[in-house]
Amino acid sequence: MADTDTPNNLILTEKRGHILIITINRPEARNAFDGATARRMEDVIDQFEADADARIAIITGAGKAFSAGQDLKAAARGDMGVGKRRGGFGIMAVPPKKPIIAAVEGHAVAGGLELCLACDLIVAARDARMGVPEVRHNLVAVGGALFRLPKRIPYHVAMELALTAETPTAEFFHRFGLVNRLAEPGHALEVAIELADRILRNGPLAVAASKQIMMQAREWSEADAWTRQMEIARPAVNSEDTREGLRAFAEKREPVWRGK
Repeated sequence: MADTDTPNNLILTEKRGHILIITINRPEARNAFDGATARRMEDVIDQFEADADARIAIITGAGKAFSAGQDLKAAARGDMGVGKRRGGFGIMAVPPKKPIIAAVEGHAVAGGLELCLACDLIVAARDARMGVPEVRHNLVAVGGALFRLPKRIPYHVAMELALTAETPTAEFFHRFGLVNRLAEPGHALEVAIELADRILRNGPLAVAASKQIMMQAREWSEADAWTRQMEIARPAVNSEDTREGLRAFAEKREPVWRGK
């Protein structure tokens, strides 16, 4: 295991083709976040955004947990897991424009679940446990769970989770559609890579535009949406990749995407 006292080792990265695998590397603290870890995550997300060859990212955790959230010992010292530009854990307030998948083993609780909610898709081991238990410590889940979770699962289910501090298994969340794919324990990353490979078959500009439209459309009226979506879609629709996609269809072959 890498020396996690080194700032660059707090978050590890590995490139597999067009996939960037991002690993939270504080297993001794169940991958909880302090300020240094959040700042490192923010740098990694910035690098992912800037790398045209990286089309999708997967976040996972080293050891037996995805993330236990904010490092409470660090919080007691005033050291909060917040980035300067992207907010909580270096991603929560301003996620990347390109798609990102959470691959969950063990616990994704408190800020760990909120980190999942900053991702676009969630793959979790069947026995993973997820939830927002902050009220157990008289804390409030201010990393996005209290406004994102009731938009993604039924309101009363989200309310029960927030008020009881219960942490059900991933199978519970899969029933309500929050978890996209279940994996056998130890195989969440493998299943997440399979899901990423499925997305990579598609045009990267159209994938990124589709994500942005879906994220922003929550704030649009339907009348505005017809215009606003085209502002985002137009660069992708007018790209070289669109012409390549149509040629590939006519020639009955797989397209070769260039991201431009």
